[in-house]
Order: sequence, then structure tokens, then C-alpha cells
Amino acid sequence: MFGKVLVANRGEIALRIARTLRELGIRSVGVYSSADRDERLRRHFDESVHIGPSAVGRSYQNVAAIVEAALQTGCDAVHPGYGFLSEDPDFAEVCAEAGLTFVGPDPQQMARLGDKSSARALMRSAGLPLLPGSVQPVDSVEAAREVAARAGYPVIIKAVAGGGGKGMAVVRRPEELDESFPHARAAARSVFGDDRVYLERYLEQARHVEVQILCDGRGNGVHLGTRDCSVQRRHQKLIEEGPAPALSAETLAAITSASVRAALEVGYTGVGTLEFLVDADESFYFMEINTRIQVEHPVTEMITGVDLIREQLLVAAGLTVQLRQAEIVPRGVSVECRVNGEDPDRDFIPTPGRLVVFQPPGGPFTRVDTHAYPGYELGPHYDSLLAKVVVWAPDREQALDRMDRALAEFDIEGPGVRTTIPFLRRVIADPQFRKAEHSTQLVDRIRQDDRLRTAGTGQPAADRNRPAAAPGRKGENQ
Repeated sequence: MFGKVLVANRGEIALRIARTLRELGIRSVGVYSSADRDERLRRHFDESVHIGPSAVGRSYQNVAAIVEAALQTGCDAVHPGYGFLSEDPDFAEVCAEAGLTFVGPDPQQMARLGDKSSARALMRSAGLPLLPGSVQPVDSVEAAREVAARAGYPVIIKAVAGGGGKGMAVVRRPEELDESFPHARAAARSVFGDDRVYLERYLEQARHVEVQILCDGRGNGVHLGTRDCSVQRRHQKLIEEGPAPALSAETLAAITSASVRAALEVGYTGVGTLEFLVDADESFYFMEINTRIQVEHPVTEMITGVDLIREQLLVAAGLTVQLRQAEIVPRGVSVECRVNGEDPDRDFIPTPGRLVVFQPPGGPFTRVDTHAYPGYELGPHYDSLLAKVVVWAPDREQALDRMDRALAEFDIEGPGVRTTIPFLRRVIADPQFRKAEHSTQLVDRIRQDDRLRTAGTGQPAADRNRPAAAPGRKGENQ
């Protein structure tokens, strides 16, 4: 087992990893940029190292600075968390060359699976179904027209190096393709430094379902159930729940067993997540594989009782997977809401500012993963995530009621700071979502409903959307 691990990240995921390291008796090293110099997060690490100025490229994505910090503090491993360098094969390779264990797949495997095009080809050869479209990158409008005509409109253009919902464009009619295709390539080049794109049929009413897996690269692999992540804005998740609701037992068994089989087929190592689109007939189609821990991993931890960070570290240390599939029995329902410092009424734009009040909820079966506190500065340099509220209950109805209660308790205040809490409560109260009849279009539909009502009443959407706070609670955050 490792003696000391550097956590190459910040925010709630850095704290989450530090806690498991401490429970395992492993010493931890945190890193921080100039913007995070005053973060209370640093007290949770045995040591911490300043790695550069506020800009991401000069600190949390500065490979040289992070590797140097790990070597100078005597670490033998680096945990990347999610985001930043977590899926960067070059970083993993530099770690390996420096004698540091990268907590994740090896660089070659990460490169093959991080490239959406090669990942689709690999998973198709491993037996997973794909949506009609191109497996290889498409390099011209003419080729894009041919692919779209075969797949059928609407189609979605995706960046081969994409992630986080960035670099995507939906094309509904052939006449839109001439303009959308070069724009999508330019966006991909701008965001990812790689203008390769591919096309696939766009499912209007699909659900986003994913499968958590754990493999050790020696032929041992298990799944830890499913999650539904259909509630998204701009292809970025807001609410996740597990297990995926309203799917038959046959579909759940098929999608989980196919995921483990495919992961073992390609020799996957570590914690990973296979993402699928599921249509109204419960046919499922592979989208991509995330070769890291995900933001929504607590949902799986709540229903299985498995500490995924712990398992990730054990496998990275060379141990075999100790869990047996028959022993992993998901129980009850867990729901996670992402509380971001964003304004839902202005297309979820970030709202930086200093938090004057930050009082998370508590109560039974309620977990809050956060690094924020009163006085915390929500700056413009990094992701706007303030907290993840995660609840568990024996069934979905109770879990949603518990989540609404928890969100109503959450008290966040600061000049200019707004959060997603009112909108999250709006989604939880939505009849379609309550019945698990929603799709990835749910957020757009709710926002359209709100715009129509606003046009009819002249009232601000946020005021009308805000459900009443629970009696006796301080309630809303804004």
C-alpha cells in the first residue's frame, strides 16, 4: 500500500479523497493555487504545496509543478480526482516516468478510451451497441452529410476529445449542417486543442444511464449498479440518482452485465463508468467511458455501502478486486443534487462572490460533500460547484421528499451569489420527474414552461418557481 499520496485537485473531491486516505492510514499531500491560498481545505492534508497562480493552466493543470510537488514531498502515488488532469494520458505517463503511481488506468489505456472515436470502436468490438453514425472522425462537410443521411436526422456533432458536455452541436435539418459542422470543429479546437469530431443520431427523448464498474486488470471485475443522470443543462448533470428508475429488471441486468463484459474485454483497470443513452423501448447505446472517479460517485456509495475511493486506491496499489458480484446488493434509492453558484434564470451563468452564510442541511440519511464555509470566496477561476447534497431512502418517493427537505434547509447567502437550489427544488416537484417519465429534455422543457409563464405574468421566474420552505426552516438560499 502507498505511504503518501498527492491529491492533484481542489474543492470537495480533494477533501473527499483526503478523508479516505486518512482512514487508510496513508499520509496525504494537497496542492493549492494562489486563489486557494486561504482555503480551509488545506487543514485536512498532512502537507500542502503551492503549485502556482490562479489560472488553471499554471496550477492545477501544470504537470511539471504537480509532479515536482509529489517528488519533493516523498509521495509514491498521485490521485487526480475528476476534471483537470484526471483523464490526461500524458500526465499519467509523466507520473509513471517519475516513479509515481497514477491512480487510474495506465496511460495507453487512458489514451485509447479517452479518445471518443477509438473508445467507440473498442466498445463496439466488445459487443456494446452504438447509435447510428460515424465511429471514425469526420473531416469534411461532405463526409458529414453522408454520415447524417445514413444515421437520420437529427444528429449530434461531438468532439472526439470532448467531455463535460462541451463541444457538442445538435443538427436537426440537412441545411443546418454546412454551418454547424465547421463551427463544431472550431469549438472543439478552441476547447480541447483537437478539432476532430464525429456524428451520431440524436435521441430527443432518451435517458442518460450509466454503470459504475471496478476492475483490476487481471480478469476480475464487478459493477456497482446504475445511475440515471438525465437531468442536465447544456449536457451537464444537475441531479443524479441510483439505481436508474423506471427500467425493467431485464434491462438493468443487460446493461450492467454488458458493461462489465466490455470493460474486461478491453482490459480496463480501476474505477470507471460506462455511459449510455436509453430510449423509450429501453434499447441502450454506448456513449463513452469515463476513466476516473465521477462527481456522482456518492450515489453508488450510498446504495452499495462501498467506498469507491478506497477501492480505487487498493487496485492502484496492485491489489485484486476483493468484492464479489453476489455481495454487491444495491439497497434503496439515493439521489444527489449539485448545488452550484449559478443563476438558473440567466442560463446558469456562474455568480462569483464571497459567502456570508453557508449552512448545509443535516438529518437522517443526508450527506453533504462540500469544501465551502462562511467566508469562502467563490471565484471566477474554477468550477462553480459549492456542494453535493446526497440522500438515501428505502424508495424513490421518500428519497425525493428527503432531498426537498434537505435543499429547503440549505442556507447560502452572499452578495451577488445565487445558486441552483430553487431550480433543483423545481425539478423535484415536477410531476413528470416524480413519475420518472423524464428524459434529457426535462430541464429545457421546464425552462420553456417558465418563460411562457413569465411572459404571461411579468413575474420573475425564480420567485414563482421557488417552492415554499418547510415550516420552521430558514429555507431558501437566496
